[in-house]
Amino acid sequence: MGPDLVYRVFFAIAFTGMSVGQAASFMPDYSKAQLSAGHIFTILDIVPKIDIFNSSGITKTSVSGDIQLHNIHFHYPTRLEVEILKGIDIHVKSGQTAALVGMSGCGKSTIVSLVQRYYDPTEGSILVEGLDIRTYNLKSLRAMISVVSQEPVLFDRSIRENIIYGLEQDVIAMADVIAAAKTANVHDFISSLPEGYDTMVGEKGTQLSGGQKQRVAIARALIRNPKILLLDEATSALDTESEKIVQTALDKARVGRTCIMIAHRLSTIQNA
Repeated sequence: MGPDLVYRVFFAIAFTGMSVGQAASFMPDYSKAQLSAGHIFTILDIVPKIDIFNSSGITKTSVSGDIQLHNIHFHYPTRLEVEILKGIDIHVKSGQTAALVGMSGCGKSTIVSLVQRYYDPTEGSILVEGLDIRTYNLKSLRAMISVVSQEPVLFDRSIRENIIYGLEQDVIAMADVIAAAKTANVHDFISSLPEGYDTMVGEKGTQLSGGQKQRVAIARALIRNPKILLLDEATSALDTESEKIVQTALDKARVGRTCIMIAHRLSTIQNA
């Protein structure tokens, strides 16, 4: 055996040993990944009780927005010992606005979640147009509803893309975007920007102020032309000046719609 062959064999064995040693160091991670993958696939195989992909149920294209809550009792699945809602009865007729005011943790936002059917009540029923919401196709039910929350979620895209986010139409007319923005009192601000509706808002809307973000969120809610509008403390995180501007936009948005407002100050619901 020649010297060159000896060197080749030696280095081949050495590099093989190093590679095996490096690969062996990942064995604990491999075991963890295998275990985690098993848990993930188990979760993915679970069909939730409230399944957005279930195509069954009643589908309505035209509704008036009448909402009734009958004897609602509710506790969260992870806190069975704490009853959040006890015998709640509310009737909001089509076109009316109902205001919910109360201390933190009393269940105001829970009612908003129940109307959207993120949860089912422990007891009682929620009716839209006189029908229990559990009989509706879930996608159809949620298409009737728009929500403006305390902390709007904006994406690192243009203002226009944030307004139309979630719409299923292939083509959305710019006139519809502008109409929604005008109702939300944000069109003039957008028009003053060099790039107008193509202005990027930054991650989580960091390029906009709190009031501007909230008005873009209102425009997003309105472009869907919902019959039911849910306002979950939409002005609570704003300063006084921004709150007045946003409140004016919300007052315009409520016209012709059934609205449930959640607030922490009585001044914000004086027109309810």
